[in-house]
Amino acid sequence: MISFDLDMTLLDHRAGRIPDSAMDAIDRLRKKGHRIVLSTGRDMDNVYSRKYRDLIKPDGIVHMNGTKVTVGKDLIFDHRFSPDLLLELLRFCEEQGFGIGLTIGDDDYYVNPGVVREYDIRHWGICGRQFKDPKKIPELPIRTLAFIGTKEQAAAVEQRFPSLKLPLFSFYSGADVIERGFSKADGLVRLAKAFGEKEDLSGTVAFGDSMNDIEVIRAAGVGIAMGNAVPELREAADYVTDPIDRDGIFNACKKLGLI
Repeated sequence: MISFDLDMTLLDHRAGRIPDSAMDAIDRLRKKGHRIVLSTGRDMDNVYSRKYRDLIKPDGIVHMNGTKVTVGKDLIFDHRFSPDLLLELLRFCEEQGFGIGLTIGDDDYYVNPGVVREYDIRHWGICGRQFKDPKKIPELPIRTLAFIGTKEQAAAVEQRFPSLKLPLFSFYSGADVIERGFSKADGLVRLAKAFGEKEDLSGTVAFGDSMNDIEVIRAAGVGIAMGNAVPELREAADYVTDPIDRDGIFNACKKLGLI
């Protein structure tokens, strides 16, 4: 298995697309007999992600940091937050003025949506979200959440809720919200079992750029950090490749003899 994070590993936010060289590498890897896996904090089945899922056509997907795992249309693992924890977490973030929530299907459920709208405009130039009533969140099937805020604000949430971890996005202006005990590495182990591969992940290669990649980068046989990755991930990796906009994925695959 060759595992790829999506945002700022495969998908260059600045260019708004996956580099041609990365798609070329994926095509060559597949022809060499490697399984292609997406391992991401996103739900790759939602409206903002499906086009990338369908473009890459992965053999398996670790969604939402290991809390949902699919092979084709088959759901092989699913873990969800308890409603009581969600209620307490959302109440705290609303009081603190933090943006937190998620996208399900085509709908966006966020506490303090103005924070999220400002974030989208700052990073994407536009906010096209369809905001719905966040009070419905505890009634929904929630596996992970997105936190919009600073490193210090994320730390405040972790301090208040020790059962949660908030690994920061690569640009330090938000984080995934995950229950401790779940990670992309755990999801990759589940895929390895489904595919009949080594469950210790010694035969896998993983690419990433953010703090939610650190477990899988450490667990994989070869963990590769993008040149644009956060310093902590670069230190944990077996190999640091070029940045995403300098053909980092293709160059690493070529350098390591994968293609």
